[in-house]
Amino acid sequence: MHRAVDPSDGEVYVWTTFEPDDARWVFACFDQPDLKAVFGITVHVPEPWLVTSNTGDAIVSTDNGVSTWRYGDTPRLSTYVPVVNAGPFVERRSTRNGYDLGLYARRSLAPVLDRDAEELFDLTAKGLAFYGEQFAMAFPQARYDQVFAPEFGGAMENYGCVTWSDTILFRDPPSYVERELRALVLLHEMAHMWFGDMVTMRWWDDLWLNESFADWACAWAAARCTEFTDVAAGFLADDKQDAYAADAAPTTHPIRQALVDVAAAEATFDDITYPKGAAVLKQLVAYVGEDAFVVALRRYFQRHAWGNTTLDDLVAEVAEASGRDLTGWVQGWLETSGTDRLTLEVQDGGGTLVTTPPEGRAAPLPHGLRIGAYAERGDGLTLVESLPLEVTGERTPFEPGGAADLWLVNDDDLTFAGVRPDPASLELLLTRGGDLPTAVGRTLALTTAWRLLYDGELTAQQLVDCGVHVLQRETADSVVEPQLNRLVEAADHWAPASARGGLLSQVADLCLELAANPDRRMAALRGLADSAITPAQLEALAAQATDIDLRWRRLTRLAELDQLEESDVEALLAEDPNPDAWMSAVRARAARPTAEAKAETWQTTVEQRRLPPSIIRRVGRSFWRPGQEGLVTPYAERFLASLERFGDAGMLWALGMSRSFYPAVGGGADFVDRLCAAAGADGVSPTVRNRVLELSDQRRRREAARSLG
Repeated sequence: MHRAVDPSDGEVYVWTTFEPDDARWVFACFDQPDLKAVFGITVHVPEPWLVTSNTGDAIVSTDNGVSTWRYGDTPRLSTYVPVVNAGPFVERRSTRNGYDLGLYARRSLAPVLDRDAEELFDLTAKGLAFYGEQFAMAFPQARYDQVFAPEFGGAMENYGCVTWSDTILFRDPPSYVERELRALVLLHEMAHMWFGDMVTMRWWDDLWLNESFADWACAWAAARCTEFTDVAAGFLADDKQDAYAADAAPTTHPIRQALVDVAAAEATFDDITYPKGAAVLKQLVAYVGEDAFVVALRRYFQRHAWGNTTLDDLVAEVAEASGRDLTGWVQGWLETSGTDRLTLEVQDGGGTLVTTPPEGRAAPLPHGLRIGAYAERGDGLTLVESLPLEVTGERTPFEPGGAADLWLVNDDDLTFAGVRPDPASLELLLTRGGDLPTAVGRTLALTTAWRLLYDGELTAQQLVDCGVHVLQRETADSVVEPQLNRLVEAADHWAPASARGGLLSQVADLCLELAANPDRRMAALRGLADSAITPAQLEALAAQATDIDLRWRRLTRLAELDQLEESDVEALLAEDPNPDAWMSAVRARAARPTAEAKAETWQTTVEQRRLPPSIIRRVGRSFWRPGQEGLVTPYAERFLASLERFGDAGMLWALGMSRSFYPAVGGGADFVDRLCAAAGADGVSPTVRNRVLELSDQRRRREAARSLG
């Protein structure tokens, strides 16, 4: 139970969030998912406050300045999904398709809630209708509330009353990708009403069933019932790359694994459980067919509503509906770890797809995928044949109908695997990837290059060159912003120090080119704010960064380059109406290459813990800057010494500090080895340990890539 104070007006807000086992800190219970109960919730608050809980309308009485809110009994729920939110919230309501929809935010954010309320109501109504139809089970109560809470981290699927971080109420008009992200989070948490709340895993070893399903379902729903029809390309560009990285780390684990306690469960709220699991479910749908999968889901919900299940219950429904024996599929995809590598060998008149399992696994996984055959025609690459393949062994031959200039393995991105194209296809992907006709295809060109960089087989310069060609031609808004972020990361962290400036300048010039298109302007200027380095680029950023968010990003960039004037920070703080503007100032100041700036940021972030988890990542990027190693090395050592502390305030804080504030730079030559050794100590929580080991693997890969030149 958390108490937050709005710094702009002093108003107090209280919220609860219990996943996985924090309900026991608030009320007496056996806090495990297979012990469901009916909850009758009564809340006493100061008279002006509003309260929200799971079942919607309450009977309210007032006595001597205290209001009592008595809610009707909930259905049978696990202990982690009851909720109480209370405070002087503003409330907006709308009736859509028979549902009474509510939105809540703190008073100081009423203007941005009003700006976005219609979009949020529309998405909510579309999602409830889509899921109700697809699952053949309407959401069973009329009221559905969503509460945007201060200092919350992420979002939580409390039954009938979803709680979000109010950072998702963007203080400036959001970019396309931010709007898409918000829609996906909304649909992810809504999917949990069925898969998680109504039907709940028996124990946390099936946590992936909750989170992977919700991640798969939100993309499925968004593509079918919202304007965000390119979510598949966006997922490939961003979250799926995080999943590949997690699966290549020493901390990789099977999607489903035996978890002996809840501490072990907390450590699996990661990129294996979320995006890899979602990608594997997408592979399952391709393997059995979407129609059969939907039939299986309908039967699953009908047979198990308000109860608890295991993986076997879902698999039995999918096997029955599809007529396929899924024993091998389950054992391979869910009970082993690591990523298969698909290597294309092209011969005269045909080809062979060679599937290599990761070290430690004897056989490759079954894959259902497509190989796209593309021909160079004029300025484009034209699809001439799509070859479906079902891979069941190490070598899978295929016979195309004709020749092709480029063979695109895993076209449409149906499976989860690393890809090594044949040499001719790789050359075209790196130099002509932007000429592919689909958003997923163009994204595959750049993400294939990214995986090669990640594995030490490509330089940052080659990656940036490929990305420039792709993004100069990209038309899908879902991928422009994340792909620009990828280019900035490659230039900033994967290139040798001698090449950083030139690569960042190349990315900045691309951003200036893209900013001329109104549809790309916001994403491009954000990329420019991360990459501008020459006087001309900085002048262009100053001229075009007109909204407050871009102005804060510009100040952060100036701080990184040691060109920030404190008076500019104070002036923008005075002008910014955002009640959390002080956090933007923390981020900007954190980037300054001074001992005083680093000391102040460490005190605010680590010692005082003033920043919510949703903000720590932005501050971490500013704090741990390439080129500032001498300044941050003492704090890298302090980070190492603080590992045990990071796990003492719940899962969200542990994830925020270990993942979002990880030392990207700093420390001596043996620092990463010592950090990993310290993470293995008995007093370090599994959540912190796993994130540190995973990110240390990525840091080693960056350092190796920089040595390639």
